[in-house]
Amino acid sequence: QVQLVESGGGLVQAGGSLRLSCAALGSIFRSSDMGWYRQAPGKQRELVARVTTNGGTSYADSVKGRFTISRDNAKNTVYLQMNSLKLEDTAVYYCNALNIWGRYFWGQGTQVTVSS
Repeated sequence: QVQLVESGGGLVQAGGSLRLSCAALGSIFRSSDMGWYRQAPGKQRELVARVTTNGGTSYADSVKGRFTISRDNAKNTVYLQMNSLKLEDTAVYYCNALNIWGRYFWGQGTQVTVSS
């Protein structure tokens, strides 16, 4: 059973915007802090942004002021609005859920490619 499903990736020019979505099973979403990670070729997976069950947010320094994470509890969906995209934002973006029991869930990933 697929638990996290991402969508919204694609090809965009530098300076452009994309919005990623991640739909989760309600049983996971309600009890989880939700996050977005990314992994560029040859690099380790890194945390981009996180939103807690209470709506608190945190961001990697590299995306502060450009990316916004949000969650819609009625739709069991978390979003990542990405503005002013840079070449270095190119990566596979993964949705992540960390539930209150410490278990991680991952989506399949969605490719974001920023071109010059």
